[in-house]
Amino acid sequence: MANSQQTSKPVNFVHQDEIWKAHLKTEKDSADLWPHKWGFLADVYKEYEEEHAKLMETVNGGPLQSTTRPQTPPGKNVHVEPSPPIPKTSQGFIGWRSGHAHLQLEKHNTVNHRRRRLNKGTCS
Repeated sequence: MANSQQTSKPVNFVHQDEIWKAHLKTEKDSADLWPHKWGFLADVYKEYEEEHAKLMETVNGGPLQSTTRPQTPPGKNVHVEPSPPIPKTSQGFIGWRSGHAHLQLEKHNTVNHRRRRLNKGTCS
């Protein structure tokens, strides 16, 4: 019954403090070593940003401005065929539109993935 009153394990604060110090030391050492190992990336990125800014000024004739594409009129490019009648059962509802050729998503290309053997080519 004495164990039922104990809610959690005792905490070793000294051990927790040592773990925390080790984490901080690892982070500090990593921060000190980063410029020696990967500092060249910062220089390359600064050069890239300068070149990109110059290129955008020459292309746009000024600083980079956000441009939005005009909206497409609703009936111009989108053509939706009428749906077939809704099935009466939930089993028939699964894939009921994709079963019709004129409603399939792949209109331009059909993708065929055949089985292939490494030494003979295609399987029959």
